[in-house]
Amino acid sequence: MAHHQPDHRWPAPGEPVEGPGSCRFGAMVLRNLEERLEQAVEGMFARMFRSGLQPIEVARRLIKAVDADRAFDSHGNAIAPNRFTVQLATSDYDRFITVNDALTAEFAASIREHASEEQLRFLGRVLVELADKPSLTVGRCRVKTAFDETTGSSAPPAYLELPNGSRLELGTTVVSIGRSTDCTLTLVDTNASRHHADLQPDGDTYLLVDLDSTNGTRVNGKLITSQLLGDGDELTFGTVSVRFRLL
Repeated sequence: MAHHQPDHRWPAPGEPVEGPGSCRFGAMVLRNLEERLEQAVEGMFARMFRSGLQPIEVARRLIKAVDADRAFDSHGNAIAPNRFTVQLATSDYDRFITVNDALTAEFAASIREHASEEQLRFLGRVLVELADKPSLTVGRCRVKTAFDETTGSSAPPAYLELPNGSRLELGTTVVSIGRSTDCTLTLVDTNASRHHADLQPDGDTYLLVDLDSTNGTRVNGKLITSQLLGDGDELTFGTVSVRFRLL
């Protein structure tokens, strides 16, 4: 069942952008999105977004909605809405819908990345949908959010890039990591513990949990006890590093 939250209107040009999380505002997430969009925005795509409402503006609104609507579940875990409806003026909608799949995938990736930084969990898969709203002024957008368990609880498609170039596909079962031969991923490294860490599906991503290992578990060079992962994170166990990839 989906539990809806208040909608969020994108301010008119010149209006201040303020609110929860506005100081940090997912700056790194937005920079990453801008880089990906710059790579994708070529030819017809570039001409399409030469003027008018820009995808990066919608991404800012989505990240602000995540911060504004975060809540806590019955176990005290911080959670974020996972269903987002972006309402657009008709002329903006007509431009955006032409590249709907590419844009909504990038928006969802940015939401997941920001949630990972903020240690927020989701009740289900992150979905971003575009909707035509003729009453909206061109250049504005409105975001409606919901906590929706019906979007699917199956493990998201992901894998680990191993040092030898091979992949370890991730699924619904817990992946055990360590020197022991009974681990899913066996490490040939005396600096790793026999049972070093577990990797388990958690909402729209995976949770890495250190098992009180001797030398610790690191994500992007930082020691962690548990960490929700984002696409591209480097996971280090002892002296062995692997790359987490979320599709």
